[in-house]
Amino acid sequence: MKKRSFIFLFFISSNLVFAQSSEVVKNYIAAYKNIAIEEMHRTGVPAAITIAQGIHETSAGQSVLVKKSNNHFGIKCKGEWKGASVSHDDDARGECFRKYDDPLESYRDHSDFLATRAHYASLFKLDPTDYEGWCYGLKKAGYATNPKYAHILIKLINDYNLQDYTLLAMQGKPNNKVILVASNQAATEPSESNSSEEKPSRQIEDYPSGVFEINETDVVFIKKGTSYLKIAEENDISISRLFDFNDLRALDIAGYDQLLFLQRKRKTGANEFHTVADGETLHDIAQKEGIRMESLLRYNLVENGMQIKAGEKLFLQTTAGVAPQLVLTNPKPQQRAVKPVAPTTLQTILHTVQPKETVYAIAKKYEVAINDLMNWNNLQTIALKTGQQLRINKKAMNATN
Repeated sequence: MKKRSFIFLFFISSNLVFAQSSEVVKNYIAAYKNIAIEEMHRTGVPAAITIAQGIHETSAGQSVLVKKSNNHFGIKCKGEWKGASVSHDDDARGECFRKYDDPLESYRDHSDFLATRAHYASLFKLDPTDYEGWCYGLKKAGYATNPKYAHILIKLINDYNLQDYTLLAMQGKPNNKVILVASNQAATEPSESNSSEEKPSRQIEDYPSGVFEINETDVVFIKKGTSYLKIAEENDISISRLFDFNDLRALDIAGYDQLLFLQRKRKTGANEFHTVADGETLHDIAQKEGIRMESLLRYNLVENGMQIKAGEKLFLQTTAGVAPQLVLTNPKPQQRAVKPVAPTTLQTILHTVQPKETVYAIAKKYEVAINDLMNWNNLQTIALKTGQQLRINKKAMNATN
């Protein structure tokens, strides 16, 4: 009877600790997310995995071991360890654990620990966004003895949107840009300026500070240089949803002053029409009116990337009878080729999505940009379905004599 009472009390106590720990976990994430991103750049260990392991192994920075050793990942001394150590009860009493001068040293040792051991080598062949594969792989390779270790990490990643940090790390890595959502902002920026997110200067309306509403949807006005991640965290939404709501590419900071919606915009506008101002883009209009880009395009019989002529009236609630007039641009005079170039043809390949296959893996397989892959297939998110067919456009050189 006493044993049952003890188990019951332990169960209640555990639930209370878990319920109270949400803020503690968020504080831990805020403190160490940047280190995890840097370590992903350095070694390839996904940031989501690193943070999840750190949260679990340290009870979000509250464990006895981490407080006396700065050991965030429960790494034991092993035979090759020559540094300082502490004694701690784990699988057995008085086991030897590595001790570090600071958390950064622990994070770096954790990355090296995984990257230099043969039994973890298979993990680095996985898509870095395949966090479930990494979690199960860590358990299979013997990182922890807890049979539920993989499930614990997966739950932490899902509950706290830790995948955002893996995607941010990938987006910031040279020559490895990742788009979290298909960008309708191609209508507002030439492709060569996507990385800097620069826009032509235009007069910005006065908007109130803090959260306000446009078309009954929460929105904030941010200045150039504002961190998108900071806005997401302040408003308790994932950064991937923030980009999705605003038809934006994944970037660290805003490249221009802009409206940023905190909820999904509405399918219809509050106004019946919008008169296009000089230099105004479809993305500008969708943001100003608080209407979804796909609705704006459908109502006005236009396609993403078109520049509408100033003074044209765009429909926001019903379908227009005719498409609006477009801005006509004069093509640049053709340059005489200095050297003969072999002609190219466009080869279209149909790829069938396999189980657990990701946009990142497919783009890597065919050596194409993720940006292009998503645009070719009008993908609105990075989520794929098994059996889905994707179009891959590859340039092939024609044979010449």
